[in-house]
Amino acid sequence: MKVSIITATYNSASTILDTIKSIESQSYESIEYIIVDGNSSDDTIELIQKNCTKVSTFIIEKDKGIYDALNKGLAVATGDIVGFLHSDDLFASENSISNLVSAFENDSDAIYADLEYVQKSDTNKVVRLWKSGVFNISKINNGWMPPHPTFYMRTSLYKKYGSFNLDYKIAADYDSLLRYLWVNKVQVSYLPEVLIKMRVGGASNRSLKNIYQKSLEDIKALKSNKVPVFKAFIIKNISKIPQFIFK
Repeated sequence: MKVSIITATYNSASTILDTIKSIESQSYESIEYIIVDGNSSDDTIELIQKNCTKVSTFIIEKDKGIYDALNKGLAVATGDIVGFLHSDDLFASENSISNLVSAFENDSDAIYADLEYVQKSDTNKVVRLWKSGVFNISKINNGWMPPHPTFYMRTSLYKKYGSFNLDYKIAADYDSLLRYLWVNKVQVSYLPEVLIKMRVGGASNRSLKNIYQKSLEDIKALKSNKVPVFKAFIIKNISKIPQFIFK
């Protein structure tokens, strides 16, 4: 099984080497690594060219934001399954992709796992643990979603059900998960281990303005995908609190 992994970069020089090392250290060999850079003005491009031996496709051109860049990656992906490794994220272990592929052997169309939020300066220090739990479609009514960076799906289903909707600037990942899991009932399974380490300070929680924008887009995504809005939106945000307590 070939695994396509897509990384979108833009002025990511401070973190991209860690991401590259994470890819390079994977024990699983059949990886198609796609990097889409938005024409960075720092050292990102040079660092990738000098240090990444596993890159299969490297696109360098201006884009309309991260979801546009990820869509470009999806358009050229040729793997059996595809997922995303952001330019400040890491795989939790060298066997992450190998374990993920093994999980697909139960004939699932998609797999998700757990995620650790870690400090920017020290990725060994966990700030928050997102323990996803076993999937049940009724959970979506209660605001549940899997952590998108851990979500891998068969490439054919991205072509069938569509990629990211660029009308969303922050919550296109949430909209896509609702479309796949709620609307189209993609068969998904849970891999009970931490797959990804994500540095804190992403776009959705970088400022109060972004949090407000994310909330508006979450509501829009719920309405668009015909999920009962009030209950799902409230519980979705409250459910994050235990992730800080039980990290």
